[in-house]
Amino acid sequence: MPPDYPNCLVCVHFKVTWDPAFPRSCGVFGFKSRNLPSVEVFASTGRRCPLFQERPPKKPGTN
Repeated sequence: MPPDYPNCLVCVHFKVTWDPAFPRSCGVFGFKSRNLPSVEVFASTGRRCPLFQERPPKKPGTN
């Protein structure tokens, strides 16, 4: 993954699905894919994901 792509794993909109064929999802754009959603957004538009929002870090001692 090139460094240009936002890391969906730390995005507030990233979701994991139960579908083994399409295990990753974007809650804002509403699609599932095999790749990270930011890779799919770049492939479709040629631009970085405009709605990436980094999730705040967890507090120590919480799950």
